[in-house]
Amino acid sequence: MTVKPIRLFGDPVLRTPAEPVVDFDKELRQLVADLTDTMLEAHGLGLAAPQLGVGLRVFTYHVDDEEPGHLINPQIMELSEQDQEGEEGCLSFPGLYFPTKRAWRVRARGFNMHGDLVTVEGTEMLSRCVQHEIDHLDGVLFIDRLDRETRKYAMKAIREAEWAGETPPTVKVSPHPTFGRAF
Repeated sequence: MTVKPIRLFGDPVLRTPAEPVVDFDKELRQLVADLTDTMLEAHGLGLAAPQLGVGLRVFTYHVDDEEPGHLINPQIMELSEQDQEGEEGCLSFPGLYFPTKRAWRVRARGFNMHGDLVTVEGTEMLSRCVQHEIDHLDGVLFIDRLDRETRKYAMKAIREAEWAGETPPTVKVSPHPTFGRAF
């Protein structure tokens, strides 16, 4: 089991759009394992690679006691016109939850860690999770989806959170070119 530190709000990696995965190799399989282990240990429903400081388009999910899954280079193919509104949180905002509007149903397509094309379809919580994690890969945070009044309240709660202002984990820089994709 490899549990990694989760980046918190304020870390610039969370606002940086992730790069597509091009190599479906051992390092990618290790990243999926690290994401899964960290997500499960933190009791999260999903976790995106940027939340571990890795700028690649990969996320894991674990909703409704199903087996954990993952999606690489995901694309939303369809969103329902019907919306849902419910409490949403994020492992990068520990302990904070706010009412967030999302599409009730989603269909997304991407790849598994072996490079096979997969489709994920779901409603309610799975739909919310897939949309939330793909937002992470685009540098969008769930607080960006809040209405003006709720976002104002959320920013106050963030400033008052005990984790606010914590120094992001130290990142070691490789002496080798990583082309923006470091593990």
